[in-house]
Amino acid sequence: MKIAIAGGTGFVGKKLTDYLLDQHHEVFILTRNVAKTSQHPNLRYVEWLKANSNPEKQLYEIDAIINLAGESLNSGRWTESRKKRILDSRVTATKEILRIISSLPKKPKVLLNASAVGIYGTSESDTFSEESSRIGSDFLANTVSAWEQEADGAAALGMRTCFLRLGVVLGDDGGALTRMVLPYKFFIGGTIGSGKQWLSWIHIEDVIKGIDFLLYHETVSGPVNFTAPNPLQMKEFGQTAGKVLNRPHWLPVPRFALQLLLGEMSILVLEGQKVLPKKLVEHGFTFTYETVEKALGSIFKG
Repeated sequence: MKIAIAGGTGFVGKKLTDYLLDQHHEVFILTRNVAKTSQHPNLRYVEWLKANSNPEKQLYEIDAIINLAGESLNSGRWTESRKKRILDSRVTATKEILRIISSLPKKPKVLLNASAVGIYGTSESDTFSEESSRIGSDFLANTVSAWEQEADGAAALGMRTCFLRLGVVLGDDGGALTRMVLPYKFFIGGTIGSGKQWLSWIHIEDVIKGIDFLLYHETVSGPVNFTAPNPLQMKEFGQTAGKVLNRPHWLPVPRFALQLLLGEMSILVLEGQKVLPKKLVEHGFTFTYETVEKALGSIFKG
């Protein structure tokens, strides 16, 4: 296949690019950095989102577009200006992807657009699948909802469109896990907040496998939850992390301290939602990492 990736240099994007190249696909990375050059014969960098850039000229025969573009949620406090950048980065990139698609005489077969389980809002009691109609009212839910609504324009153009509702992605060289386990490495790990908040997680390898799965399964469209089948509460996650790292789980982190330190961004660790990957399971996808103990073991014990 010929596959275009927006956000191809991020945590998920780099792993995905390596995987697709190993599978002998041709990969086109959409980037603002025109100085980048590729040493791989099947990898090209295509300029976009800059004045006078015309990425469609190099994408006229692509089979799929994967949109992972957007400013990181966890690299700083959510000031009003930063919240605007988080939203605008996602909507602007998606608008440009739709413009590119509209200009192509031959449309790609599928758009796989990143999303997040945050769209459901937070709850300690509810369980969410793709059939859940609830949309939360917080900043993250509103952002994800706007992102999906923009990407849904591809369906109006006749393309199969999937929204990859990602949970917390666990991996060894990026994402949220490094910060989540850092206290344990200094022997000060413990329960965050009440510990009752749900953590819907997924191993990075299953994210890549899931994207590959959707490229070929033409009957799957719409929201697709990218979470492992066994979510767990934060207290259990901490206890498991301590066990895998051979570190104590003893020093609790009070809710007010995190709210003081992180502001509104504290919702990422103090709140959560229990999300199940019903659509992937029903279509025959098998997870390599179904339990967080196995996932953390693979990451920290190699």
